[in-house]
Amino acid sequence: MDLSLQIHGAFFAGTSCSSSSSSYWASSTSLSLPFIFHRRLNSRSCSRSRRGTRLRRSGFSAMPYSSSETSRVGCGGGGGGGAGGADNACVANFKLNESTFLASLMPKKEINADRFLEAHPEYDGRGVVIAIFDSGFDPSAAGLHVTSDGKPKVLDVIDCTGSGDIDTSTVVKANEDGLIRGASGVPLVVNSSWKNPTGEWRVGCKLVYELFTDTLTSRVKKERRKTWDEKNQEEIAKAVKNLYDFDQKHSKVDDAKLKKTREDLQSRVDFLKKEADKYEDKGPIIDAVVWHDGEVWRVALDTQSLEEDPDCGKLADFSPLTNYRIERKYGVFSRLDACSFVANVYDEGKVLSIVTDSSPHGTHVAGIATAHHPEEHLLNGMAPGAQIISCKIGDSRLGSMETGTGLTRALIAAMEHNCDLVNMSYGEAALLPDYGRFVDLVTEAVNKRRLIFVSSAGNSGPALTTVGAPGGTTSSIIGVGAYVSPAMAAGAHSVVEPPCEGLEYTWSSRGPTSDGDLGVCISAAGGAVAPVPTWTLQRRMLMNGTSMSSPSACGAIALLLSAMKAEGIPVSPYSVRRALENTSTPVGDLPEDKLSTGQGLMQVDKAYEYLKQFKDYPCVFYQIKVNLSGKTNPTLRGIYLREATASRQSTEWTVQVEPKFHEGASNLKELVPFEECVELHSTNEGVVRVPDYLLLTHNGRSFNVVVDPTNLEDGVHYFEVYGIDCKAPQRGPLFRIPVTIIIPKTVESRPPVISFQQMSFIPGHIERRFIEVPLGATWAEATIRTSGFDTTRRFYIHTLQICPLRRPIKWENATTFASPSAKSFAFPVVSGQTMELALAQFWSSGLGSREPTIVDFEIAFHGIGVNKEELILDGSEAPIKVEAEALLATEKLVPIAVLNKIRIPYQPVDAQLKTLATGRDRLLSGKQILALTLTYNFKLEDAAEVKPYIPLLNNRIYDTKFESQFYMISDVNKRVYAMGDVYPESSKLPKGEYKLQLYLRHENVQLLEKLKQLIVFIERNMGEVRLSLHSEPDGPVTGNGAFKSSVLMPGVKEAFYLGPPTKDKIPKNTPQGSVLVGEISYGKLSFDDKEGMNPKDNPVSYPISYVVPPNKPEEDKKAASASNSCKSVSERLDEEVRDIKIKFLGNLKQETEEDRSEWKKLCSCLKSEYPNSTPLLAKILESLLSRSEAGDKISHHEEIIDAANEVICSVDVDELARYLLQKSEPEDEEAENLKKKMEMTRDQLAEALYQKGLAMARLENLKGKKEDEGEEEESSQKDKFEENFKELTKWVDVKSSKFCTLTVLREKRLSRPGTALKVLDEMIQNENETATKKLYEMKLGLLEELGWSHLVTYEKQWMQVRFPTSLPLF
Repeated sequence: MDLSLQIHGAFFAGTSCSSSSSSYWASSTSLSLPFIFHRRLNSRSCSRSRRGTRLRRSGFSAMPYSSSETSRVGCGGGGGGGAGGADNACVANFKLNESTFLASLMPKKEINADRFLEAHPEYDGRGVVIAIFDSGFDPSAAGLHVTSDGKPKVLDVIDCTGSGDIDTSTVVKANEDGLIRGASGVPLVVNSSWKNPTGEWRVGCKLVYELFTDTLTSRVKKERRKTWDEKNQEEIAKAVKNLYDFDQKHSKVDDAKLKKTREDLQSRVDFLKKEADKYEDKGPIIDAVVWHDGEVWRVALDTQSLEEDPDCGKLADFSPLTNYRIERKYGVFSRLDACSFVANVYDEGKVLSIVTDSSPHGTHVAGIATAHHPEEHLLNGMAPGAQIISCKIGDSRLGSMETGTGLTRALIAAMEHNCDLVNMSYGEAALLPDYGRFVDLVTEAVNKRRLIFVSSAGNSGPALTTVGAPGGTTSSIIGVGAYVSPAMAAGAHSVVEPPCEGLEYTWSSRGPTSDGDLGVCISAAGGAVAPVPTWTLQRRMLMNGTSMSSPSACGAIALLLSAMKAEGIPVSPYSVRRALENTSTPVGDLPEDKLSTGQGLMQVDKAYEYLKQFKDYPCVFYQIKVNLSGKTNPTLRGIYLREATASRQSTEWTVQVEPKFHEGASNLKELVPFEECVELHSTNEGVVRVPDYLLLTHNGRSFNVVVDPTNLEDGVHYFEVYGIDCKAPQRGPLFRIPVTIIIPKTVESRPPVISFQQMSFIPGHIERRFIEVPLGATWAEATIRTSGFDTTRRFYIHTLQICPLRRPIKWENATTFASPSAKSFAFPVVSGQTMELALAQFWSSGLGSREPTIVDFEIAFHGIGVNKEELILDGSEAPIKVEAEALLATEKLVPIAVLNKIRIPYQPVDAQLKTLATGRDRLLSGKQILALTLTYNFKLEDAAEVKPYIPLLNNRIYDTKFESQFYMISDVNKRVYAMGDVYPESSKLPKGEYKLQLYLRHENVQLLEKLKQLIVFIERNMGEVRLSLHSEPDGPVTGNGAFKSSVLMPGVKEAFYLGPPTKDKIPKNTPQGSVLVGEISYGKLSFDDKEGMNPKDNPVSYPISYVVPPNKPEEDKKAASASNSCKSVSERLDEEVRDIKIKFLGNLKQETEEDRSEWKKLCSCLKSEYPNSTPLLAKILESLLSRSEAGDKISHHEEIIDAANEVICSVDVDELARYLLQKSEPEDEEAENLKKKMEMTRDQLAEALYQKGLAMARLENLKGKKEDEGEEEESSQKDKFEENFKELTKWVDVKSSKFCTLTVLREKRLSRPGTALKVLDEMIQNENETATKKLYEMKLGLLEELGWSHLVTYEKQWMQVRFPTSLPLF
């Protein structure tokens, strides 16, 4: 999903918002940025820190070269139409008044929607339902409440991604006071007036920031931090005053107790300051309650944690919601966030979906299509009478990236609501056009249910073949390009001097698709000021992109459907699309302009007349299949000659035309009678020759096309083959076969350098050059020189190549020239493939200046060819021989090979396959979707950045036959550290054990069964391992013959050996089958004197990997036999029997009184048999500690003290101390075994002292609650505690993680909570240890004791993050 946008803030009053990481909107700028969610279409795409939000601004828009608008008929535009509707006449001294300014903010005049609505005000979208597949929707947004005829505007609001799902399967009952315990652990008061016949309340909870956008979260965090800081500063002031008062009272602090007291006071000050420095707001948690009132499921939220006022946000005060489609009500979390939400309940109350938007994009899109503003009709959307359903496909967990789950559920919802239209302003580049599971589902819906699907073409222009999936690559979808008129430029964009003609935005993606289809179907206005969510704190804002042109076209189509339904005209996506294409007004004079604009700018009024005139003709889609004669594969949708060889010879093609009727068409009434006499035409018979006629029946016909490009000049050429109904030629083309021919320029010189001189640019102008990349070239070095201008100029530079089964290989650069100067760039190229160079001056750059920019552009091709592009070291000691040659010119060979990542393979430890229960997962065919959850366990010995890598599934969302994938990484406490989908991202994880769950969906159980053993790699960074290079095959072993560099002469091969990494460089404990990955480069830039130390510093690099071999077998250990060699068989047998008895004792259960009685008998027996056996007594203590404390706690702790004393008494501490003071290393195995025994005894002694201390402290706490305890006895207990603690300090570091708890309890006993908190916090912050829940609970207790309520609240919120009760739902 690539997001690019232009947002100038709102026209109406309101505060503009900004995002700290990836601005959705910015203050007004002179740049126009296109706005469409198009994922990974190019390097401008979002990087998927997919976690801050992965939506990024993706470049600057530029208007295309100037072109005039004329009326064309026939193949160029079918019914044609004048330029008046588009207002494309050259505008001199263009001026706006208030009315035309407001109209320019929501452009309708460009497509004659305003004229149509004036003539037919009742056909304003009434009776039409549009599904908005987008980032979600704010039901409180301006203009999106009612239709023009008073009906509810929004029929349903659905989160199709699952990002707002809450597990509400836990059922609780209210007590006599009407209290229930929420899922967060907070007691909640239920409103007594709420009807609940069963008395069952379902509870769940969620961190509210998981429901907010990053922008909103940032704003709320800022406000919350301000409040928190005020409270913290207040507590710091109190703590400093207490310290000051102490110092004033005690001028000299010599007494040890006073010193400790002062340290405690200082620790309080230090702790509060430290908390301010490390403050990180994970957000408040909201509790959700779901119940059935006898009629519908009801939902209430407790949002007190969001409110400053403790009386606000209480559960009992919440006005209950039900599924939005039933009552159409929504809630707002708090006044602080002003974020609206909707609630939907699924699976019999087990799942609650809280629906919020994941960006303003979806609301803006809905507003363009359908907004209704009674107070200002000029700001209405295209179809103010239409109704909508909002289907959120942008997952909030992924920064608004779409997922397969979201796409499929959205399509199911659109069918369930009988929607007429879908608008989808999302997409990305794809390996294959018109391919994939979602494409199949859309095509099925279009064909079976007559759904009209409209989508954005993409924002990756100006280069050709940049249309994105699905909008620009799918036959069943109407793909829309983005157009800008002079009025839009002057009004919405507020430019000083608008262009004199309307034209396509430069960033609008271009066709053709890689299989020859036109790509862009039609164009519409690509910018608007439309409603945005209330949480943005403004009503409207300006955005532009094909994300905006798509809803503009979709809303305009809703006008047509409104008219068709009212007049009884059959509605079909086939007839509507033909009407749009055959009545569009062409934009530009040249045939190849269609690659930018499609058939042109849609015209609503003319399309309406076309539909009325030809309403009685069959609703047919003419499927086109094109093959090179003599070949059955690949099957194409057009003819696209791009590479030099194909573009310089005649070729013959077979075209199959297959009429497709909607499902349910009558065999006898529609299919059998269908017969059309089609007259075939070519727009240029000299290049593209076709037969004259074709008799077409339901079963289809084929014909041949001969293409002869031999007389064409360098550049791009576009032609069409089209068919006209002989009986009704006024219908315009029934079908079109695009023919795109690119004649590249050959680079003749050696060294290969090509230059383009004296190119003249004005704002928005584009120059395209096509170059046949010389054989042997692997990178290019380019220089752009500008001259002849006064003010700053901004340029956009694209290069693009196409290779089979790859996304377009694209390089791009946006550069600014403050004054005439030169800049150099380098980029990789593919040898022998045609490369397009597209240069564009930004449309906003140089406006108002009368001076053109003169540009000289020079490209020098370089190349070092190798015999193997991808190198795989197999794990042996043998090196790989690499042969290199320079075919074009002398090049310096400077190979650099680095391994910097490790991928460890894992197999699933569990695979769960289940059928999804809810209706939102039932397909149009009636099949229920199944889900496969695979679980993988992995462990990190140190903190690391990790990323899942799934070779089969990664990096494809539309061009895959699998529906969906989603992963979640959590620790042993169920804390989620990372989530992701097809584009995994690196996440920093601390040391510890983790679980990765991979969630896959499909309705085909056989496909999911095949994936039950799916291998997943966990990739993490490692220190750079630089591989050795040698001129000898034995070099990696002998160390001789190091290879550093050489000069390659053209046509002369040289070779060197790449050695494997040395064993000491392989990370320790790396399992067999792991892969170390990195890159290797061979050349360096000619204009850069620096020696690159990393392959990525050089112009082109290639993947390299090393397969980790089997680990060294462990040597046989003979320690046992050696150690026992001096003992008799009888002695060894006695020891074995003793150890087995002790182990048996430890395994005995103590659940019942009878179990405990038997256990005590065995303990007595074993103590008699083995008196003073420290291992036995330690095991008895261990068993007591594992016993539940449910009974008499005082007796239990006294038993522990007694057992610990027995362990302590069994140890000869003097002998142990003497031994441990010896520093000598053991000289033989017997001495080694003695050392291990002594260390074990020390550990058992320390554990006994530690547990005794804990039991004494807890016992003291329990007895302290009882009355009539004598002060003398209490003092005696304290002395014993201190005595025990001092003994423990002799053997261990009492501040270590294992024994820190006792230190904290001691400080707390001595009324030094500040010192206790300091010790505890230091232990928790120790990165080498994983803090337990008990430590955090202890910290909470200390904070409560100190009365620091703001920190108590803060820590409680963090507890929900660190120790959630369950994993979130997928």
